[in-house]
Amino acid sequence: MNLRTSSIMAGICLLTGSPVLAQSVEQFYRGNAINIYIGTGESAGAVGAYPRALAQFMPKYMPGRPNFVIRNMPGAGGVKAANFVYHLAPQDGTVWGFITRGFLLAPLLKYHGVEFDPTKFKWIGSPAKTVSIGAVWSANTNVRTIQDAMQSEVVVGATSSGQDTGVFPKALNQLTGTRFKVVTGYKSVGDVDLAMEKGEVQGKVGFTWASLNSGRSTNWVRDKTVSILVQLGVEKDPTIPADVPLALDLTKTPEDRQLLELLCAPSATGYPSFLGPGVPAERVEALRAAFRKTMADPEFAEALKRQNLDLDPIRGEDIAAIVARLYAQPASVVERAREMLPPS
Repeated sequence: MNLRTSSIMAGICLLTGSPVLAQSVEQFYRGNAINIYIGTGESAGAVGAYPRALAQFMPKYMPGRPNFVIRNMPGAGGVKAANFVYHLAPQDGTVWGFITRGFLLAPLLKYHGVEFDPTKFKWIGSPAKTVSIGAVWSANTNVRTIQDAMQSEVVVGATSSGQDTGVFPKALNQLTGTRFKVVTGYKSVGDVDLAMEKGEVQGKVGFTWASLNSGRSTNWVRDKTVSILVQLGVEKDPTIPADVPLALDLTKTPEDRQLLELLCAPSATGYPSFLGPGVPAERVEALRAAFRKTMADPEFAEALKRQNLDLDPIRGEDIAAIVARLYAQPASVVERAREMLPPS
């Protein structure tokens, strides 16, 4: 190749944006910031505590050492934040969503205002596995067991119909015979907790076991401030008292059990986090790698321990597989779920 030809080729590269001249991951993130959008209000228990801890430790593992900035975007049980990450946020790796896992069911159940496809998010990981539970504020009701809740009405708070706190009590009413009255519209799961304390509602069906044992609610179980009624996972959690039943075991038919398994499936994702569908693969992998390294950081583990937060991480690839299975459920099961849980 002669000098003249080389010059022409160089000019073509400049005009066409040759990969040779593209920014590296380190160059892109140097001096930049990664905004972590938490899909709840500030009183969010473990859902907010995990990303705040990650924001302190992950920069040292990210190429270019970007700052991590926490932002709260409550609304519609996480749907508002999920829509934002999917459609409106820059698809460049600077926006990271951390939303309570109940939002995963919203598109499947065809709730209003949903503008995202969970199978297309770029999943980063979850810092811990967990299980949901239903509980009541002991001073607000005489109900102490799930059988009591089948005999007496229990008013429970929820963020929206499409989030765990709205889905689970409705499902239990129809599949097990409980008498939960659901009050929706709270901005965050933390606001539901405050409503219980103030006596506005009697309980919440959709606590995560980890969040109930962290932050300001750390001693609620120990002091019997709350009474645990039921576990809402695909299998019993050995750390929860053995006399608290698994909701699946309360169903009356195999078809009912299969339906409730569908609704409980998101619990297997723990505290899922993700990037938008258009983020370049190399930036997705950079965040995944930094996340994995943070999970193995002893100082990070100690920081979580001080907050009574579990560390039992799930890889982004594994969350993607769980979501894919969720959206491959038989049409008959999905249709029954939609009929049982219409938008309110």
